[in-house]
Amino acid sequence: MHAGLKISAFAAALAATFGTAYGVGRGIDPVVTESAPASHGGHEGGGHEGGGEEAGHEESPAGGLQISEGGYTLDLRTPSVTAGQRAELRFAIRDAAGRAVTAYQREHDKELHLIVASRDLVTYRHLHPTRAADGTWSIPVSLPRAGGYRVFADFTPAKKGAENLVLGADLAASGAYAPQKLPAPSGIATVDGYKVALTGGLTRNTATELKLKVTRDGRPVTDLQPYLGAYGHLVALRSGDLAYLHVHPNAGTGSGPDISFTATAPSDGTYRLFLDFKHEGQVRTAAFTVQTGAGHEEAEGGHGH
Repeated sequence: MHAGLKISAFAAALAATFGTAYGVGRGIDPVVTESAPASHGGHEGGGHEGGGEEAGHEESPAGGLQISEGGYTLDLRTPSVTAGQRAELRFAIRDAAGRAVTAYQREHDKELHLIVASRDLVTYRHLHPTRAADGTWSIPVSLPRAGGYRVFADFTPAKKGAENLVLGADLAASGAYAPQKLPAPSGIATVDGYKVALTGGLTRNTATELKLKVTRDGRPVTDLQPYLGAYGHLVALRSGDLAYLHVHPNAGTGSGPDISFTATAPSDGTYRLFLDFKHEGQVRTAAFTVQTGAGHEEAEGGHGH
């Protein structure tokens, strides 16, 4: 959760042609729903922005493309799963001496946040694995479609002066692969009967406000529940390399219907936004496609951003 909203990049370019099938492996997570067409502020480190912080106009450095950074390495012990089958995803964070890290700072109620996203940005998971005493993290996961995925570990070691890091590694889901197109830009997302309207957008190297309004059956939802210490969490992934940004609500954001964020894009391009919100005891995810630069202006005219 880098201060000033530094976007950490998830990793490598969109997988070049998977072929008709993906490597063999084994592969529900408790939190996020599928987002086919229809959040940790105040930290130093990679890929996070505090609510309301100004990033200014300086270039936002990209991180997270690396499996190793700052003397720490993401050791993904489950590099492949089978699409549609439940599997246990296992990994460890290793220090410069190769030892598994067993002490972390708690951030928004968790020692580590795990994001799994498909490279076409259609499938998204925000997970919270369990850590064993030896430093091994694990969580059951089921990925619905074959293809390439990126796994991101978001954490801060419990070491004096340690900064937040986002490390990434590739994950393959075997099976017949059918590429999906990125959903078109839209200011409206629906999930489980909820409607979420987006106002605002992302601007390159400039902090801008994003407002999301949650309604159900035409009525504003005013009793959103805290999830991981906030009334909403927003993750943005850049199409092409999955550059990563995790943002938390601005100060003063309450229990709805409006949730406000401040974010900065590291470059012009197309981004997929995922909003986690909790209501009536269940976490749901609303997804949007937005564009910066000329593309953003076009989206504003056509989609009410």
